[in-house]
Amino acid sequence: MTEPSARRAARLAIVVKGYPRLSETFIAQEILALERRGIGIEIWSLRQPTDRAVHPMHRDIAARRVYLPEYLYQAPLRVLLGAASALRRPGFKALMRTFWRDLRRDRTASRGRRLGQAFVMARELPDSIRHLHVHYLHTPCSVARYAAILTGRDYTVSAHAKDIWTSPDWEIAEKLAASRWCVTCTKAGHERLAALAPEGERVSLVYHGLDLSRFPPPPEARPARDGSDPADPVRIISVGRAVAKKGYDDLVDALAALPPDLAWSFVHIGGGELLGALKAKAKAAGIDHRTTFMGPKPQPDIVTMLREADLFVLPSKEARSGDRDGLPNVIMEAASQALAIVSTDFAGIPEFVRHDREGVLVPPGDWEALANAINLAAREPERRQALGAAAFARLRADFSMNAGIDVLEARLRSLTGE
Repeated sequence: MTEPSARRAARLAIVVKGYPRLSETFIAQEILALERRGIGIEIWSLRQPTDRAVHPMHRDIAARRVYLPEYLYQAPLRVLLGAASALRRPGFKALMRTFWRDLRRDRTASRGRRLGQAFVMARELPDSIRHLHVHYLHTPCSVARYAAILTGRDYTVSAHAKDIWTSPDWEIAEKLAASRWCVTCTKAGHERLAALAPEGERVSLVYHGLDLSRFPPPPEARPARDGSDPADPVRIISVGRAVAKKGYDDLVDALAALPPDLAWSFVHIGGGELLGALKAKAKAAGIDHRTTFMGPKPQPDIVTMLREADLFVLPSKEARSGDRDGLPNVIMEAASQALAIVSTDFAGIPEFVRHDREGVLVPPGDWEALANAINLAAREPERRQALGAAAFARLRADFSMNAGIDVLEARLRSLTGE
């Protein structure tokens, strides 16, 4: 159920959907930074980890981990004890009013599961925990909100991407109204949440940034590959989960459309539900001999591949479900190695990458424009070098991690009494 306790009694519980996750470096980075600044933390996760590997920073985090039962039947005794404890709490009637109001508008098994998880969490939270901070406004926030009502604690929220764009307005508005405050990491996300909050100032824009101390300096120079030598092709890389919002179907179409005289190779790093379909699509397009899908990898391996690449591509777009990216951390990780970037003018990406300054941006979903941008960048090593250098400079000047952590530390300390 739990990992060994951290060295000090924690005053802050951070609630997440799953931990650790290779794709959520921004959350691990934040937890580690707050921990190193002396804030006592526990991690409460709705799910067990599914990734086989972990990043080095996951090993550096000392916080105790508590895993709630993902499905209630898996831990009937914990759930029953939690429910019995909840019945005796002053907040039980208020919680059930909130739950039944939610259930009338969301008649799903997931809603009942969140209530059961909240019962368990409320019973098992140590008395030392004074505040709950939750990542994502959807299911993790439901559990944190119910547990907060039951125990009389407050909660705050970090909202990111899918939770902002796929949650219904009523749910976002009510969760924000019940929270002390919310931070989010893109201007578009901030605009949507501020419009739904009872007071716009309850929601703040706070970029995750990147902890550059975790990354080596960029390579001093890269080979001047221009796609003219089949024995030394231009190396294209992308890092991200194979899900609809990442636009990898467009990327395969774009790669298949590159001119036959251009020598290139492509590597994808990441898991995801569409990985098999992408491999099949690349094979059907006749480019499978040039494409490698490596699956998920720990961060040191990713950094090595970024340093060896010539061009980073991430064609994000809106999925049919409404899901979309925020500002993907992998964009900034590519910039940390002064790697030229081709991406889309979408979501939070243009807040970091400005077209023809730190990278090249094309319209989302436009594989022809994407193919043209890749073709031109592949043939121009000097331009790639200039774009990569500019991206690294912008990262250092405007998107370091410390500014955002300063804000979070001050706000969380005021709520935990540390």
